Amino acid sequence: MIDVLLALALAGAAVPAAAADSPQAAAPAQAGSPDEPEKPARSAGATRVANWIAASGDNHALPYIIIDKPAARAFLFDSDGNALSDAPVLIGVAPGDDATPGIGAKSLAEIGPAEKTTPAGRFLARFGIAAGNKKMLWVDYATSVGLHPIPPGTQKEHRRERMLSPAIEDNRITFGCINVPIAFYNKGVVPQFGKKGGYVYVLPDTKPLEEVFPRLKVQAYYESTAAQLAK
Repeated sequence: MIDVLLALALAGAAVPAAAADSPQAAAPAQAGSPDEPEKPARSAGATRVANWIAASGDNHALPYIIIDKPAARAFLFDSDGNALSDAPVLIGVAPGDDATPGIGAKSLAEIGPAEKTTPAGRFLARFGIAAGNKKMLWVDYATSVGLHPIPPGTQKEHRRERMLSPAIEDNRITFGCINVPIAFYNKGVVPQFGKKGGYVYVLPDTKPLEEVFPRLKVQAYYESTAAQLAK
């Protein structure tokens, strides 16, 4: 869910009630070097999704981001499918691939621990106007999931240290929003998504990839047929 200092509303739309991240959290694992933190490998699922998007043009000539939840990392691509950059991410406290129905209308006190998930799926993301005339990339407005840098006022949660840590488990800290490094956001996400938006593909924690991205089945069939014809 969006953080308390970044509660947003699209122009003319109401701000969802569930709009802040966890006020308390355990300390993170020991952080790596701030200059060159150890990078976890991209998951096999992320590679498969990246190959599918590039082969099928599923992004419809728009930039896109793959959120690799198993590796706690984001991969940014331009509209032509060229890899631009990647960065660690912070995601929802609870593992899970679905948002609780009506979560966007709940107050923070009503949101249980198991509801603090980053839902998996394919989302058409656009920027929205923030309170204080700020902006954030809405991944899914209906469930109050956005992508933005670490918000101010969260020092006690050690979010920067969690990002720099080589561990993956301590990257789970938000109510569901996706936190990214400010350089990745300002130098990559903003210029790429600023005009027309783009797609965000959030990989699942537990669901099969084909359940979250059904078109992968079609791509697998095409690849299998092409392999048979090449023999």
